[in-house]
Amino acid sequence: MAIVWAKCISGVNYEVRSAGNSLRLYTDGVFHSQYNPKQLLTGHVWDLLLLPAFFYPKNKIKRILVMGVAGGAVLHMLRHFFSVDEIVGVELNATHISIGKRFFGLKKSPIKLIEADAVNWLKNYQGEKFDMIIDDLFTEKDGEPVSVAKANHKWFTLMLKHLAKDGVIVRNFINKEELLNSAGLAHASTRKRFDSVFQFNNCLNENYVAAYLKKAATSRQLRKRLVDTPGLNPGLKTSRLRYRVRKLA
Repeated sequence: MAIVWAKCISGVNYEVRSAGNSLRLYTDGVFHSQYNPKQLLTGHVWDLLLLPAFFYPKNKIKRILVMGVAGGAVLHMLRHFFSVDEIVGVELNATHISIGKRFFGLKKSPIKLIEADAVNWLKNYQGEKFDMIIDDLFTEKDGEPVSVAKANHKWFTLMLKHLAKDGVIVRNFINKEELLNSAGLAHASTRKRFDSVFQFNNCLNENYVAAYLKKAATSRQLRKRLVDTPGLNPGLKTSRLRYRVRKLA
């Protein structure tokens, strides 16, 4: 794996490394994103962040909020597979935004990047609601990823305030325990706000992704949509999509 670009900024080490035909972003040694314009699927957790959108018809997901952009892997996938009007990416790290634009193709419409603290930004947001909200907010501590926002009742209430009537909240969890203890499952009044909750994982990551939907859905619907989508049919040898899905509630 060759280093394409590296710089230490304010005591933080940033590296862009090549891995075959892909570019990878590392911040203080933590793997943050991967991008290959000819193969958008990464084989990693960012693919799982994409999948909940397939519980909906192709033209239903129009406005998407992604909190925590890094190199923007999931933004590219959403832009490619869905006819979206706007993808708003909120990222605190100005260097990540600069790297994303320079190396990872994040200048393309309808992607809109905002440099801000995502939690505070959402508290002050007064615009149109989103069909999909993705919480991929992480920082680093001792070379390990750490969630920024606790998945508690307060945080879910804030996200729900800005979610469309039958939209979906997607959250990246470091492990399954965090997912099961999230307010979307463990807090009674928060749990009642959702009609369906699913977990996603794969054999390459310890992370779990949860999808909290404000509508009824089944894993069968999801699988059919994926089979019918060029490039995503897991049954084909050419597909890089690897996932497991389970309905939790």
